[in-house]
Amino acid sequence: MTKILIVEDQVLIANYIKNLLNDNGLNGVELAFTVEEATEKMNLNKPDIVLLDINLNGKDTGILWAKEFVENSQIIFITGQTEKETMLKAFEVNPVTYLTKPVKESDLIAAIELAKIKNKVNYVIVKNGFDEVKVNFEDILFLKSDKNYVDIQLTNRTITIRNTLDNFYKELDSDIFCRVHRSYVVNKSKVTQKKSSSLKINEFEMPISRNFSFDF
Repeated sequence: MTKILIVEDQVLIANYIKNLLNDNGLNGVELAFTVEEATEKMNLNKPDIVLLDINLNGKDTGILWAKEFVENSQIIFITGQTEKETMLKAFEVNPVTYLTKPVKESDLIAAIELAKIKNKVNYVIVKNGFDEVKVNFEDILFLKSDKNYVDIQLTNRTITIRNTLDNFYKELDSDIFCRVHRSYVVNKSKVTQKKSSSLKINEFEMPISRNFSFDF
């Protein structure tokens, strides 16, 4: 469930936005009407997305609060003003976007979906010897299982880790990776050729099992 914190000092606007989110199936929504309340709920609930009023109890206070207290959440600013100076200050905290009041439902839901995409992890951390290595999903061609080890075939090298394919597969994005055989998981975007019982990624060929389906 996506956790959302609405930080807005106008109660009617905050509840209106919450109701819009609830109507669209987003139920993990908390409200904060002051900076102090926002800080408490930020620390307690660690929301994925913060919908934040720029002028919270004073000019630009939302921006200043975000700089100090928001680290791992995606920020969507809410504002009643569109002055260039204010927008430039807001961009310093790298928000997903900003919504102008009155907030439109279509704009709100589009912003939430964009924030979800930005929140998606696109890498995995693996142990390579004594080192921890960040491996981007884009660089992985396929995975090959060898009992309690997994070979991660990258574009330019192979990393072997101690893990099972079942466990490691759970850490990957199922929109990008697909199990094609009990011993193989492939990056779908890297497949260059498919036959009835096998597929190729560049010069590598691997089997396709009847128990697993794969489509380009």
